[in-house]
Amino acid sequence: MAGRWMDLGMFNAQGMSGADALGLAIEQMVTGIASPVDSERGLAARLNYLTKTDAGYAAMDRAGVHVSPRTLMAWLAEERTPNKANLARLDAAYWDLRRRNVAVDLKHRLNNQGRGTRVEINPVDQSRVAAPHRRDLSSRSVSVRGVWDRAVDAWIDDDVQELDAVWDEIIQDLGSDYDSYTNVSSIGWAA
Repeated sequence: MAGRWMDLGMFNAQGMSGADALGLAIEQMVTGIASPVDSERGLAARLNYLTKTDAGYAAMDRAGVHVSPRTLMAWLAEERTPNKANLARLDAAYWDLRRRNVAVDLKHRLNNQGRGTRVEINPVDQSRVAAPHRRDLSSRSVSVRGVWDRAVDAWIDDDVQELDAVWDEIIQDLGSDYDSYTNVSSIGWAA
């Protein structure tokens, strides 16, 4: 991790690590069922999605949904409703499977046939920092190539260290000013 700003809030600057911003930006690309899990429609859609493939059953297992086949069939037939804990587990399983299913597409879109994706990096918010301690920072834009597969894999695995390593590679292209973008207020791209 790069980092002269190891204590980001020391002078009241606000932001997050670049690794966190990268993970958040990837997460925001994932869409899915809008209906809440505790609604009839939301539950039915999640159960349908999760029970179509072996990967769905694996996601339910990872999320801790351990019920008999009879109970699962009763949920699918809408004869019974899962308790609150199982509703939360089903929602977690749905989003876990959704993330895994869209990962390939995310890699394809972000790699953009080898051209990469242009990323806008917004520096930390220094509006609450006293003038003598402010740094002269502006939004930067950089084309990112060759790291998207690693970034998406790290995001799926919740591997913050790997996301941090990928972020360090991204900001190296900012020249001598790269260390000022270890922490950011946000990042964004159109992919």
